[in-house]
Amino acid sequence: MKEKNSFEKALIKEQIKLDCGEYLQECQIAFKTFGKLNKKKNNAILICHALTGDQFCTGKNPVTKKNGWWNILVGPGKVIDTNIFFVVCTNVLGGCMGTTGPSSINPKTKKPYGLEFPVITIGDMVNVQNKLIEKLGIEKLFAVVGGSMGGMQALEWASKYSKRINSVIPIATSYRHSAQNIAFHEIGRQAIMADPNRKKGNYYSKKNLPKRGLAVARMIAHITYLSEFALQRKFGRNLQNSKFFSFGFDTDFQIESYLKHQGISFVERFDANSYLYITKAMDYFDLSIKKGGLKKVFSEKQLKYCFFSFSSDWLFPTSETKTILKALKSINAKSSFMEINTDKGHDAFLLDEPEFHLGLKKFITGQIKEIKL
Repeated sequence: MKEKNSFEKALIKEQIKLDCGEYLQECQIAFKTFGKLNKKKNNAILICHALTGDQFCTGKNPVTKKNGWWNILVGPGKVIDTNIFFVVCTNVLGGCMGTTGPSSINPKTKKPYGLEFPVITIGDMVNVQNKLIEKLGIEKLFAVVGGSMGGMQALEWASKYSKRINSVIPIATSYRHSAQNIAFHEIGRQAIMADPNRKKGNYYSKKNLPKRGLAVARMIAHITYLSEFALQRKFGRNLQNSKFFSFGFDTDFQIESYLKHQGISFVERFDANSYLYITKAMDYFDLSIKKGGLKKVFSEKQLKYCFFSFSSDWLFPTSETKTILKALKSINAKSSFMEINTDKGHDAFLLDEPEFHLGLKKFITGQIKEIKL
């Protein structure tokens, strides 16, 4: 993968202890900013990306040449209005778009870490983000926003750094990764590890990369981002290129072609080792096992929460959000919630969902008035 330099980098020149007990002697974090930080430095929003996202939440992504993954929501005059807000979006620790991860150079060996990179957690990702926010001179964020794994990061922020944020907006997410989700991730990891080009994770100097395994992992995961209704509506049992079955193992159905395209396009922008590390970080995420449970985790009553879930999302169903809401209600925390009725599945948070966008805008507008931004 070719690294693009159309983003900012911050070098954290201090030892960072990770949850696994190991240390990073220093860490580079890649990020993008949009809009301007005001004089009071109270208009900053941190946007956290999902598993395969990056810092290019809006504008043109220099790798894919497509609009950023949340271009529909972030920008001048949009729901997250960069005429009003200073938006920060980072590439997570363990990623492959400039932040320190398995493809980065290990200062001890002068070679890419590969699988010598320490195993990380969502908490580690958030700790590094916090270092960046401090480096930017921001004492308190207006909001932390994220969907899916980004929502996990938002909840981790609420758990660890509640004094440093005004509000948290977790979308299509959960307080922990379910057994079913762990199972899907493990199948994806096994697909990568079964690829003969993986070379035990030390493939960076090789001509052939473990693209087949990574493509299969992406195909598996992509199914979980959709819904049966969306698949039926978009593809049904339609054939790709013929009115008749091939009676072979070529691509017969449109859905087969779609998934293959998703896999092939994905491997050109993502690193197989990063996929292993980030999925494992998601699998380890469980705020309920922390001392005192969810009630203790979300004990900061001044923090405002706004949750969104989607009716056809079977990856992070609404029941997961309701568990968090129950804990928040028990401590009289300020929280609001919307379940969006849609057949688009988990990925609905990335798509054109007017009800979701309106609800998000309403909450943000209310917070602007409350803190007199």
